[in-house]
Amino acid sequence: MARTRHVIAVDVGGTETKAALVAGTALDVRAVKQRRRATTRDAEAVVDDVAALVEELRAGTDVEAVGLVVPGVVDEDNGIGVYSANLGWQDYPFVKQVEARIGLKTSFGHDVRAGGLAELRIGNARGLRNAVIMPIGTGIAGALVLDGRIYRGDGSVGEIGHVDVGHGDPCGCGQTGCVEARASSAAIARRYAERTGNPVHGAADVAKLVRAGDPDAVMVWQEAVEALARGILLVAALLGPEAVVLGGGLALAGPLLTDPLRDRLDGLITFQRRPELRLAALGDEAGCLGAALLAIDMLEER
Repeated sequence: MARTRHVIAVDVGGTETKAALVAGTALDVRAVKQRRRATTRDAEAVVDDVAALVEELRAGTDVEAVGLVVPGVVDEDNGIGVYSANLGWQDYPFVKQVEARIGLKTSFGHDVRAGGLAELRIGNARGLRNAVIMPIGTGIAGALVLDGRIYRGDGSVGEIGHVDVGHGDPCGCGQTGCVEARASSAAIARRYAERTGNPVHGAADVAKLVRAGDPDAVMVWQEAVEALARGILLVAALLGPEAVVLGGGLALAGPLLTDPLRDRLDGLITFQRRPELRLAALGDEAGCLGAALLAIDMLEER
């Protein structure tokens, strides 16, 4: 029987940082204690937050390692956050700084690929050989499952949110037409507020307005679905996945998202393999659980 490990997992998101004391093995993990706080948009301040969260969660427990995952382009082998369009850092040595602060061996990875790893091992992507796991939050990226394994390449793969799908709106990355400029949770909330002058707290508020028949909300939602469908079409043409597993905050809308998205894909797809649309099973815990799995994998390899 595999030994149960105790690790601390930290998932730095675009708007919120989640941390958990996690117990488990490489095939089964569970959160014992959890904490959340707003993400600070500065790499050094993020390290401060990680150190504080680790110290709080490790109290009274023999913790063996930390798993840290961040958004953007990452160099996993060298522990470096190469670039984040939403949080603004570039070439920052996260592992070196975190290990110096907390004195624990730290694994490092990409937040979306870590969440994809969790869905692949213990969530709604189990059994899939070729798939894309796509959380939709502040940004959009995809964890690519190729031949049953998460593909990480050189750390810059899966940036589906920055594919130009032709709408012409500017994106925070400096390009125009990006999927996430219309289809991310942050973009949906922002675009509704810009269109109506009525601020909303997030895409969940826009979803409620769509259900109530608000015409501006319906228009913003339709444009988001269009951008997302065209991004998935590109993925279908390049990778031919069995399924696209949708996660993140926007996936909580359930059929309000998947029904029109499925219909639009049916209208766009001609010869491409039609991927099944699934909703992720692990919700917003996926990144943390994936970070824990990375830490456990690191311990098992030593």
